[in-house]
Amino acid sequence: MQGYFWFAAKRAAQLLAVVFCGISATFMVTHLSPISPVESALGRMTARSNFAPEAVESMRAALTEMYGVNEPLINQYFNFWARLVHGDLGPSLIAFPTPAMELVMRALPWTVCLLLTSILITFFVGNVMGALAGYNQNNRFLKAFGVVAMGIQPIPYYIVAFILLVVFGFIWPVLPISGGFAMNVTPGWNLAYIGSVLQHAILPASSLVLVGFGSWFLGMRALVSNIVTEDYVTYAELAGVKRRTIVGSYVIRNAAVPQLTALAMTLGGVFSGTVITEQVFNYPGLGSLLVDAVNGGDFSLVLAVSTVSVAAVAMAIFIVDLLHPLLDPRVRTD
Repeated sequence: MQGYFWFAAKRAAQLLAVVFCGISATFMVTHLSPISPVESALGRMTARSNFAPEAVESMRAALTEMYGVNEPLINQYFNFWARLVHGDLGPSLIAFPTPAMELVMRALPWTVCLLLTSILITFFVGNVMGALAGYNQNNRFLKAFGVVAMGIQPIPYYIVAFILLVVFGFIWPVLPISGGFAMNVTPGWNLAYIGSVLQHAILPASSLVLVGFGSWFLGMRALVSNIVTEDYVTYAELAGVKRRTIVGSYVIRNAAVPQLTALAMTLGGVFSGTVITEQVFNYPGLGSLLVDAVNGGDFSLVLAVSTVSVAAVAMAIFIVDLLHPLLDPRVRTD
């Protein structure tokens, strides 16, 4: 057990290093961008009404001082980390004066629920179906299923999202295609609101599930196709062990560990697909918020979304990494 604690400590140190480097890279990218957050904010203000030149200069000076963009980059970097420790990244420019972290906390539950739903469905269903297809290689239904999975898997997330939007929003309009819930529903823990949220999540989640399902199915089928030729599987079959036991205890259990590693490696890609999917369906998650922040030159909001996203993805990978020694005794923890 002591070896496992050292293993967890080393992975925790790697987690902190990844989060630090990811957030630092995001800070550098945003602050080296040619887009000026102050000028972007002034452009939105002056577009709504006429201001005297003196008032514009006064607002420019106030915004420059507020965001500290007139200081050297190194000072801005240390000030950023000092504010981040206290959870304060300043007000959002596109929703002034609402704090950027408050906007992120509002959008975070939508993205987390969408990601968890799609990942759990694609991982478990895809792996189970792939294991059955690899073990029962002559089953016609599973063969046809594999052809469909192979055809859908290379399609980008946004293409599938657009197809679902057109089919279920215009050709056969039975599902909502925009927003997170109906406008005539009062948010709260009531059946009407929960039902509306679930209904609005069907199309975004389906686009992620359809694309992600194919990779898990094909990967598991390839792994199981090799495992069924192992001696211990052949011996179990000759000994009269039930097929259900062979598939569950011998085949899937040994093939699940590599798939768990693949899950950790694909979390970042799934999140990037979520960003595009949320934008297509105008879903109120981190993806839509990030696109709005980039378009509006809102550095504070971009940094807030990126910081939370980097930390969340890194934490998810860390948790998956800690599960490896518990599921596979062959993984060394000393």
